[in-house]
Parts: sequence; C-alpha cells; structure tokens
Amino acid sequence: MKRTTRANTDVRMKSPVHPGGFVKHEIIDPLDLSVTEAAKVLGVTRQALSAVLNERASLSSEMALRIEKAFGVSMDTLMRMQNSFDIAQARKRSGEIKIARYAGAAE
Repeated sequence: MKRTTRANTDVRMKSPVHPGGFVKHEIIDPLDLSVTEAAKVLGVTRQALSAVLNERASLSSEMALRIEKAFGVSMDTLMRMQNSFDIAQARKRSGEIKIARYAGAAE
C-alpha cells in the first residue's frame, strides 16, 4: 500500500497537472492518435483541441464531456483537475493582487 506524505500532497497541490497535458500523455499519445484524428473523434476543431492539449487553453466542461464519452475518462475528474490547476495559478499570482482585508464600516 502506497502512503501519501504531507510533503507529497503539498507539492501536488502547488503544482497540479493541467488536464490537457494529462489527456495528451495518458490518452492521445498511448492510442497513437494525431491531434487531427483525436479532434475528429471528439467532434471539435484541431485548433481547439491543440490549445487544450498544449495547455494554452482551459478545459471546458463540454470538452471534458466529449473526452469522457470518447475515451472513458470521467468528466468530473477532468474538471477537478482543471479547477485545481486554476486555483494553483491564481495562488501563484496572489502577490500581484493588492487588496486590503475588509474591516467593516467604522462606527
């Protein structure tokens, strides 16, 4: 049985995998599909799929559903991956967002 340490969990949460990279390396490549072939299977444009697979675009819920239907990977899992990735990216930029904590109205 593999044990997950807190350090491993922290690293994974700080640098979660983009779902497009996961789909590319775990589904598209092992099936020896080109991006064009995979796009035809999914009923999307080559450009749209390429942007997701190369992590230039977020995975939409519709694309996740198409991947689920075509390849059997849970839409829920893919969307959780996207959410974790988005949260990590926002946290990396948190220093750029200058907001003071709201203290309420002075009485």
